[in-house]
Amino acid sequence: MPSTARQRNKGSKTERESEAAPPPVKSSELRRPAELGDFQPWTPTAYTAFKALMSARLCAAIWSNISDCDETFNYWEPTHFLLYGTGFQTWEYSPAYAIRSYAYLWIHALPIKLYATALSANKLLVLYFLRCILGFVCTLCEVYFYRGVCRHFGSNTGRLTLAFLIFSTGMFISCSAYLPSSFAMYMTLLAMAGWMYQHYQVSILAIAASAILGWPFAGAIGIPIAFDIVFRRQKIGLFLKWCCISLLLFLVPSVLIDSHYYGKLVVASLNIVLYNVFSQHGPDIYGVEPWTFYFINGFLDFNFVFLMALITLPFCLLVKHILKQSDRVLPLWLSTAPMYIWILIFFTRPHKEERFLFPIYPMFCVCGAVTLDHIQKLYSYLFTSRRARHYTELSNWLSAVVIILISLISVSRTVALYQYYHAPMDMYVDITRVSEDPSIHTLPADKDINVCVGKEWYRFTSSFFLPSEKWHLQFIQSEFKGQLPKPYASGPDATRIIPKNMNDMNREEPDRYVNISKCHYLIDLDLPRETKLEPRYSQQKNNWKVLTTTQFLDPSRSHKLFRAFFVPFVSSRYVTFVDYNLLQTKRTKKSSQRKP
Repeated sequence: MPSTARQRNKGSKTERESEAAPPPVKSSELRRPAELGDFQPWTPTAYTAFKALMSARLCAAIWSNISDCDETFNYWEPTHFLLYGTGFQTWEYSPAYAIRSYAYLWIHALPIKLYATALSANKLLVLYFLRCILGFVCTLCEVYFYRGVCRHFGSNTGRLTLAFLIFSTGMFISCSAYLPSSFAMYMTLLAMAGWMYQHYQVSILAIAASAILGWPFAGAIGIPIAFDIVFRRQKIGLFLKWCCISLLLFLVPSVLIDSHYYGKLVVASLNIVLYNVFSQHGPDIYGVEPWTFYFINGFLDFNFVFLMALITLPFCLLVKHILKQSDRVLPLWLSTAPMYIWILIFFTRPHKEERFLFPIYPMFCVCGAVTLDHIQKLYSYLFTSRRARHYTELSNWLSAVVIILISLISVSRTVALYQYYHAPMDMYVDITRVSEDPSIHTLPADKDINVCVGKEWYRFTSSFFLPSEKWHLQFIQSEFKGQLPKPYASGPDATRIIPKNMNDMNREEPDRYVNISKCHYLIDLDLPRETKLEPRYSQQKNNWKVLTTTQFLDPSRSHKLFRAFFVPFVSSRYVTFVDYNLLQTKRTKKSSQRKP
């Protein structure tokens, strides 16, 4: 905004908040007779955006589920080992394969180690402290991204993007997840914002950190940015300089840290590419999904924002042609290219997981906002009067209706995830209460306690939820026939020892199981169907006592729509719940009664 306009607007808080908006849209852009002048729609300040986003991210840190077993066993468990000396090790952390990075773990482990040491916090508080840190970091990246969108795409697109970021279920799920794909999402926010601000060094550093420290495939998001810097801007020297700086800042330390822990030279980011791309089987041995998988998940996590994002490029190019608009600093095809490149790569892979889309979740928000913004422009061009100073003046009702609709659907989805699937988090928290109740837990404090899981192994929330180092998670046999993790070896060289009975083919390793007679507690989902290896343990009254029961959704007996979205006073009639039980063995009490 020109300096004269800024001086004129100092008297109003609302007008002051719009000072940081991008330069006013030229009247020729909309081919309308009305002079737009210096008018710009109101946008929240960076501080206002921070407060709104931070509120949403803290809610996610406290209430969102740990729904991905990869998050538990590949990140929370090795972090627990680094902090407390115990935890589960997956084959990816075996020195024979070394496709996970301890450098990435220490980025997260260091602040919570300081927190735990300074305040003597219990493990559960340590876990939630890290989730809050992740939410805070995500918020800072989002605010920078939001201001970049305002600057490049305009105030209206910026505030629409902010609304989508705050309310979308996808951001709720991913913002505090301890996953490289979430880390890559933070870096996407920084890289895209730096690109829009023409802070190219920020973009290069963010993409490099994402690919080297987090997830190497996230480097694909940087392809359009590199193209713009090198070929359109001809800033080859700047590009090479900051690439070299990035290698020194990220690659060298990560190689040193990983080589120390694995006991040999390791470039973890290279190893994961070699395994996933150049091995004979790749990740497909862990399951394949139909082509519709990401379309369904995209709609569940972003509903109509996802659909608008998919059509951004063709629809907006059509509108620009009708209105005879020109691009701003970046052409639309280039600024949306990161999303379309990611879709082209991952939508065509047989092995699909929801977390693989995390890095482009912010792109869904901004592309959806760009589409809605162009819908408003088209509406204004076709239907509004000439007296409007700006295309949003008489089309704001349209964006308001869409935001309200999308927000309600998103909140419905978010509440459904909590209401239907939060039982494991509640159950493992309840184990601490059980351990402190002498009327329930009667075993000596120095005795090793086994908490067992069978078919519910993949919903284990991590060792941070176990009361002390005397409490151990154990696996009993179930119908699952893949490879389970095993505890780390003990000693200072534990990470350098090649574990026995580990493979990279997802073959079952029978040494993971214990006999059920060794279980003191058992966590099990009481489904009406049972098999020889998955009986209904809660019905075995002579062997097990039900201590705690929480409700968990049975998807197979629930309506598809109402298991996906929560509708107050309606959903309960169309969904079916089963008991998620914490069971206590009766063998312990019997044996203790026989002692003299």
